[in-house]
Amino acid sequence: MNSVDYDRALYYTHRSQWDNLLILMVRTKDDMLSKRIERLLHAYHFSHDYSVIERNLYSLLRYIDHANEVGRHDETVIEDAYSNMR
Repeated sequence: MNSVDYDRALYYTHRSQWDNLLILMVRTKDDMLSKRIERLLHAYHFSHDYSVIERNLYSLLRYIDHANEVGRHDETVIEDAYSNMR
């Protein structure tokens, strides 16, 4: 898992850098992240209902939070396993 992609997605979203977010959507290996970015960008550019944009934004943010949490947990498990091997 590449946590840099999640950090970038969060940064680009916060700064409303939609072009960079689009580039990240294409380059990331995480299909779920790519799909969430796609939905947000589509809603932002084509939806007239703010609640749709908001729902897609929160969906992306929740996924980023979840992915970072899982990544931290995986790193802890790997570190624990390594320290037990010594």
